[in-house]
Amino acid sequence: MSTKKRTIDAFFGTPKSKKPRSEAIVDNAIPAASSTHPAYPFPIPHLPASLSAELASAPGTTGTGTGRAISDKPDLDLLYFEPYTPRLTAEELFRFLRAELPFYRVEYDIQRGGISTHIRTPRWTTVFGIDATSRFASSSNNDGDSNEGALHIVDARTSARVLVGAPGSKDEGDRYYAKHLPRPIPKCLDDLRRSVEAATGCDFNFCLVNYYASGADSISYHSDDERFLGPMPAIASFSLGARRDFLMKHKPTAAGAAAPLHRNGIVKEKGKETAIIKPLKLPLGSGDMILMRGPTQANWLHSIPKRSGKNEHDGGRINITFRKAMVKGGTENYYNYNVGAGPVYRWDSVNREMKQWNP
Repeated sequence: MSTKKRTIDAFFGTPKSKKPRSEAIVDNAIPAASSTHPAYPFPIPHLPASLSAELASAPGTTGTGTGRAISDKPDLDLLYFEPYTPRLTAEELFRFLRAELPFYRVEYDIQRGGISTHIRTPRWTTVFGIDATSRFASSSNNDGDSNEGALHIVDARTSARVLVGAPGSKDEGDRYYAKHLPRPIPKCLDDLRRSVEAATGCDFNFCLVNYYASGADSISYHSDDERFLGPMPAIASFSLGARRDFLMKHKPTAAGAAAPLHRNGIVKEKGKETAIIKPLKLPLGSGDMILMRGPTQANWLHSIPKRSGKNEHDGGRINITFRKAMVKGGTENYYNYNVGAGPVYRWDSVNREMKQWNP
């Protein structure tokens, strides 16, 4: 007869670990349908009905939570929603999108002063959409705002089909679309696009998604002032997950202008430095959204700096930006630098990291 002492755990059995309630909600709410397209590496599920409904009734959309205008600095025109969606909704959306979207770690070479430099993008990216000269359409229905079932690309003005085959193929067509086949915004992101358009009165045809796995991932100072966006573009930036600082500083003025600006908005005059345009810092939390519009992109730079120490391992952040590209060069640019030629990655919930996806 065994003399081994029986413990309470042995009698009742070791209890199974439970996921936090908020995670269980997302895991159990299995979408009934998915968005599909030949350019998607795999089907992308629709949002659970509860999340889709919450986005449709977001405070920014219903008018119960209007954005705060920030225009107290030269050339600055922002609309700040703090938050745009409730925090719990934002956290569920963060986990859903991280798990269900295809991501890429784009690498490319640039020439600086005659020297070639290899760049590895310090974050995960993905992109969907097409410029204003074209639109997606299905063979059965070329009308409507939805991209569901949109298998073909047609001219936005004439509705004539646009060929997108590679050079030398039987469908050889537009060179801007040949390298990367444009793909429609999947419904899980299109629900958010519609909500943001209703709240801001803006029109968007592109969705760029950045995933910052930790505080070590970042984006340096830049402006979204490419000519393919038009002269005064509106860009909506939506944050999910970890809180990160969003920094802005005024660009230097043109050479020869009176009181030229130097770094960080400093005027240098007769050997003295006087700050006239102070940088701006917005601590964007999960569910916050900022709309940059008017002269902002032409005159201001923005960045998400790295975090170190105890703040580095922050659980990750997703940033979604909606834009409107006016010409085909914008489509080519966005797919080159947000999809590239490398492998597809997908979130591994067991190891809690992005892993290369294999069909």
